[in-house]
Formats: sequence, C-alpha cells, structure tokens
Amino acid sequence: MTHNLLFAGVGGQGVVLASEVLARVAASEGFDVKQGEVHGAAQRGGAVVSHIRFGERVYSPLNLRGRVDLLVAFEQLEAVRWAHYLKPGGVLIINDHRIEPTYLNAAIKYPANPAEFLASKSFRVVELNATRSARELGNERVSSLVMLGAASKFIPLKDESWQQVLGERIPAKLLDINRRAFAAGRNAIA
Repeated sequence: MTHNLLFAGVGGQGVVLASEVLARVAASEGFDVKQGEVHGAAQRGGAVVSHIRFGERVYSPLNLRGRVDLLVAFEQLEAVRWAHYLKPGGVLIINDHRIEPTYLNAAIKYPANPAEFLASKSFRVVELNATRSARELGNERVSSLVMLGAASKFIPLKDESWQQVLGERIPAKLLDINRRAFAAGRNAIA
C-alpha cells in the first residue's frame, strides 16, 4: 500500500521542514519514499506545496488529483486551493490561520469558512489552531511541528521513529520546544 500525503502552506510556515521530517521517518522504517516540492514565490509569502509518498515501492514523487489520503494545510486558503487532490473520505487537517494573499484585491474576498465548505465535500476535516498553540509554547515558528504532530496521528509510523528523526533533524537548542510542539499537535487529535 502506498501512502499519499500533501502538505500545503505559505512560504515561511515550515512546510518543507515538516515534509522532510515525515520523509525521513518513513525512510527510517524501511519504506521507499518519494518527496517533491513546489515553491512559488515562497520567500515573499507565496504558496509552497510538498508531495510525500511512501510504501513498499513508490515510482513517482507526485500525487495524483483525487488520490491523496491526508492533506495538511498550514493555512486556510491553501486547504481550499489543494483540496481537489484529496480522495473521497480523505483527511484534511487545517490550521485555523489566515494569511491574506497579497494578490487579493477589494473585489475578491477571502472565503468565509473554508473548513465548513470543505467538510461539505465528503472530506474528514480536522481543524486546529496550530499557530495559537505555538504562540502558547513561546514561538509561533513551531506551528509546523504542531501540524506535523497532528498529522502523525493519521500516519502509520512509530512514535519512536518520529522522536528519533526530530532529534537528528532539529538543532539541539530548538529540540525541546519542537518536541513540545509535536506533542501538542498529537494531543490535539487525541
């Protein structure tokens, strides 16, 4: 069985870090892993999306539309933008956080309630405020690890593997807060 995941957000939200950690965890458990990223004008707040696929044998890093098992949206509008990749009944984790795109003008409005809209489309929607959780931990930048922790509850990989890779990938001075952020995400789903 191949697991198909998609992480989507805006430049600076930690999409690439979260997807890299996931890919390393899957590889550490012996899975064949493919990861592909698309960076828009990421450093200027543009869209960033990362495709992650793992299983016994995986041939392509890119997910097909309508086949993604789990979409992790680090920002509400990115959930709407990438939802067509989810399979019917797929899980969508949305960070209840808005970043107004710079290209929206007064005539175009940000969607009123993206989570409600997407829940009406036969997806299993899980909404959490990872940004607020990260602020409560003392650093908004760890919201990506809150999101990853929440996602880990839907990914069949061992907790020991997650902890091992976090220890290898995160700098020592930031490891404690990132581990607490990961745990906060897991606990939000529990």
